[in-house]
Amino acid sequence: MNRLNPLFTLAALIAVSFTLAGCPKKPTVKAGDTGSSAVTQTSDSGANTGRGTGADSNAVRPLSDTRGAMPSGEGELGATIRFEYDSSEIKAEYQPIIASEAKQLAGNRHLQLRLEGNTDERGSAEYNIALGERRAQAVKKALMLLGANDSQLATVSYGEERPVSDGHDESAWAQNRRVDLVVTAR
Repeated sequence: MNRLNPLFTLAALIAVSFTLAGCPKKPTVKAGDTGSSAVTQTSDSGANTGRGTGADSNAVRPLSDTRGAMPSGEGELGATIRFEYDSSEIKAEYQPIIASEAKQLAGNRHLQLRLEGNTDERGSAEYNIALGERRAQAVKKALMLLGANDSQLATVSYGEERPVSDGHDESAWAQNRRVDLVVTAR
């Protein structure tokens, strides 16, 4: 019986792993961001969950009437965190907002948020879903470091599917590179 060369076996396993993982290449787009048509959603339990719809009491409620609006005071829960091109790093200007949100979550363990990661229209689906998820996870980590509980936070990546601006220029793309914080339970 022939035995496979261990190096050949290892190389085959690595190739299969990369194929299954998607291993998208970074887009060569200069200014702007990336988008996607696929959606992934995870909660703290790791299970997929759907977006609430309908008029029942468990329906998802947006944090603010206007997408992209920032909270005006500490009593208001909800915000939009915007990002630079190809980045999941939270800008310094959003640190006070993150701190305010975390304080409210820490003070009321019944509050729950869904962190919706978004990108603009450019780039491959795989890359953009991953970027949207990295952005949502970055906000989740920042909130948890400041007192929010893991059970209060769920993440989802919508990629390009939920733009707030339909334009095709840097101004529009900058508006679409974001994480929206949405109240799912009070």
